[in-house]
Amino acid sequence: MKLTGIFYGIGVGPGDPELVTLKAQKILSRVDILCVPKSRMEKESLAMSVVRAVADREHNLLELEFPMSMDREILEQSWQNAGRQVAEKLMAGQDVAFITIGDPTLYSTFGYLLRFIKLNYPQVPVEIVPGVSSITACPAALLEPLVEGDEKLAVVPAAYNLDDLKNIIDLFDTVVLMKVNRRLPEIMQFLQQYDNLQTFFVSRCGYPDQLTTAKPETVLAQNLHYMSLLVVKKSKP
Repeated sequence: MKLTGIFYGIGVGPGDPELVTLKAQKILSRVDILCVPKSRMEKESLAMSVVRAVADREHNLLELEFPMSMDREILEQSWQNAGRQVAEKLMAGQDVAFITIGDPTLYSTFGYLLRFIKLNYPQVPVEIVPGVSSITACPAALLEPLVEGDEKLAVVPAAYNLDDLKNIIDLFDTVVLMKVNRRLPEIMQFLQQYDNLQTFFVSRCGYPDQLTTAKPETVLAQNLHYMSLLVVKKSKP
């Protein structure tokens, strides 16, 4: 009998089931418990919708609700609660796989649970299975390289102010802005001060309703999904 289960962090890619790795599929085919992150707004976890398209079996699900909040106290409480639920399964000897859109090491809730398990249950084995990130999948959908040669790349989450953005654009050749759906109009207005930039917008990369455009100003009036990304590149001379 196993002393504890194994805790897996599995990236299932940006949304296209064909981008789920062979290693991820292998673990998903045998793991005891699937840990499924959800926000209150989602009818079904985005990650779970990808897994259903590639899995050859039904899973025992442990659904964990993570509020889309900026309140640190609320977030900490939800992470602690989720960590205790995961630990209960692991200490019963069951393997648990936390599935996440993209990659587990990039802006994923998995990181908070990983810290909880490592701190409170150091005896639990952990394995991370990388996934294709939207940071690379979106440029592929656009047929646009992110960086070349000695160019510098910055990846920036949604929580930034425009003063920070100016400094970042000045320092880097390509900037990837994550989850820009609510802030796209003000960002595009801000970028008008530059005459040497190219901008590319992608929403719901890998899904049937994927949207890509080299003219983000044409989608400002749309109700954009939070899985939206803006690539800002300095034009080559």
